[in-house]
Amino acid sequence: MGGLPQQNWWDRFQELLDDQNEWPAEYLFKFIAPSSEREALRAVFGHYPVTIRESRKGNYISLTARMEVQSSDEIIAIYKAAARVRGVIAL
Repeated sequence: MGGLPQQNWWDRFQELLDDQNEWPAEYLFKFIAPSSEREALRAVFGHYPVTIRESRKGNYISLTARMEVQSSDEIIAIYKAAARVRGVIAL
């Protein structure tokens, strides 16, 4: 994600989430990060189950999490927490 986007980007993203979903809703998160950041990225999801796969050479991991969220605020909070993980890319 390369740092956090500007606030107006988050505002537009939240409007889009609210327009396209009824809360609570199931949401699918997908991220890629360096393998060295596995635990930091995993920690973003707390007790929620995630699927982690290593790249062919083992340099990167992909993480997928399917969660029931109560609002767009929860989704944005997860993206912002993940953005603090070094080298993370949201898909």
